[in-house]
Amino acid sequence: MRKKIVRIIYLVLFAVIFIWTIAFLYQKSQPKVILYKSEAPTFVDISQKTIATGKVVPRKEIEIKPQGVSGIIEKIYLEAGTIIKKGDKIAKIKIIPDMINLNSAESRVKRSKISYDDAKIDYERDKKLLDDKIISESDYRKSKVRYDEALNELNAAEDNLQLIKEGITKKSSNTSNTIIRSTIDGMVLNIPVKEGYSVIQSNTFNAGTTIAIVADMNDMIFEGKIDEIEVAKLKKGMDFILTIGALPDDKFDAQLEYVSPKGELENGSIKFEIKASLKLKDSDFIRSGYSANAEITLVKKSKVMSVKEKYVTFKGDSAFVEISKGIQDFEKKYIKTGISDGINIEVIEGLAKDDKIKGDIDKGFTKK
Repeated sequence: MRKKIVRIIYLVLFAVIFIWTIAFLYQKSQPKVILYKSEAPTFVDISQKTIATGKVVPRKEIEIKPQGVSGIIEKIYLEAGTIIKKGDKIAKIKIIPDMINLNSAESRVKRSKISYDDAKIDYERDKKLLDDKIISESDYRKSKVRYDEALNELNAAEDNLQLIKEGITKKSSNTSNTIIRSTIDGMVLNIPVKEGYSVIQSNTFNAGTTIAIVADMNDMIFEGKIDEIEVAKLKKGMDFILTIGALPDDKFDAQLEYVSPKGELENGSIKFEIKASLKLKDSDFIRSGYSANAEITLVKKSKVMSVKEKYVTFKGDSAFVEISKGIQDFEKKYIKTGISDGINIEVIEGLAKDDKIKGDIDKGFTKK
């Protein structure tokens, strides 16, 4: 009897589980009823923006190079980061003379000395003869002229020799080109040489060695690039909002100054260079070369009819939304769109302000 009761209990449990499983599977197989929210068009301000990437650099950045002299850096007077004025000393160059030019200059000095000594003897003799009234004034002047010419040539030869040896003469000691000086007011950004480095002069055939890079850090510009699709919408004088990578919490105003007339192929697309001036406060200090992004407002419209862009379906050259015709009954309606800010998109035609647009799923009312 006991075994019979246990068997009946098992059969009942099995039947219950079987019926529950059938009911569960049936319920899961039934289609869900999904309800959608609907929204009317809104009238908002829409701005179409783009981002240009680039960097911040000084408008005026000068490479200081030797002019007329080559040699070895004998002394450097300052370091990078120093604020300097135009004419301040940066470095001193020790001349390493060319042996051919040196020999030629020494020979010239010797010849000039011989000519000078000979002219001096004649001049002193003729001066004494003139004093004794033995020769005429015109004969004396001839020897005087020859003496003066020989003296000038000797001085010139000695100056030339000193210039070759030292890069400086006694008469030009205050304007020596062996002392490298700044040509502008600003900050020293870099000194790529050290004491003992060999340097060469800047001339027609050679760019020369850069001794220092000096820039005016109070006049900074943004240099960036923009895609060809958007470049036609740029105009000089447009305002930018600049974000600098090293200063993410600060925003800087900038104004467009330059758009390149020629594009360059970069990463498979044509890019155009742009430049914008920064509006800095006296307390702002921006380092040269900071990476930056410029937020540019290309087009701005106020109080235009718009819908959320995620509700618009684009197909080829057409765009449509679904309009409510009754309770959970929607039909396509083609529209003409305008500018977009990535969230809202302008509707130029095709919608009335009372239309109800199919929106997101109403999760609160989704049921089976």
